[in-house]
Amino acid sequence: MHRTILTPPAIAAPALAELKQWLGISTAHDDAALTALLRASLDICEAFTGIMPLVAECEETAPPARCWRGLATRPVQAITGVEAIAPDGQRFALASGDYEIDLDADGGGRVRFPAPSGRELSGRERVAVRFTAGLVAEWEDLPAALRHGIARLAAHQHRERETGGASPLPPASVAALWRPWRRLRVA
Repeated sequence: MHRTILTPPAIAAPALAELKQWLGISTAHDDAALTALLRASLDICEAFTGIMPLVAECEETAPPARCWRGLATRPVQAITGVEAIAPDGQRFALASGDYEIDLDADGGGRVRFPAPSGRELSGRERVAVRFTAGLVAEWEDLPAALRHGIARLAAHQHRERETGGASPLPPASVAALWRPWRRLRVA
């Protein structure tokens, strides 16, 4: 499934304050750049752990399937809507009987399209599943290891902005903080 973040998580003032404290910055001159580094660090944290740290509204699109198809993003808080996307890009809401959704205790969300009660979904159409996902809604509620690792990675990137060498991401000190949260998938 292809994911689009419809409403990204807000980078709250406490996150920026924590990063600025880590870096020893007291002015607002670099706030936009530091906020961008925090966003990138959130993305890297998700890529490393397999867990979206802060709540965001998302959409994943894929061809409809009669078997259960899991959403790639975790943890899913709620599946809020399912639409069909015609080849010309037009969208229409599906009746609740045209699909089934499931949320499991492990944070996964999945959807399937059994024989629809109304109009048959063709193989040329795609479906869009809207959902809310993320571990917590507020920066302060993130587990300390995730929060500290995100701030530390953003600080690392800020300090390394002038160097020409590319270092592996995340650095070992950040990976050590995030490793207990890492979700591995068996292919």
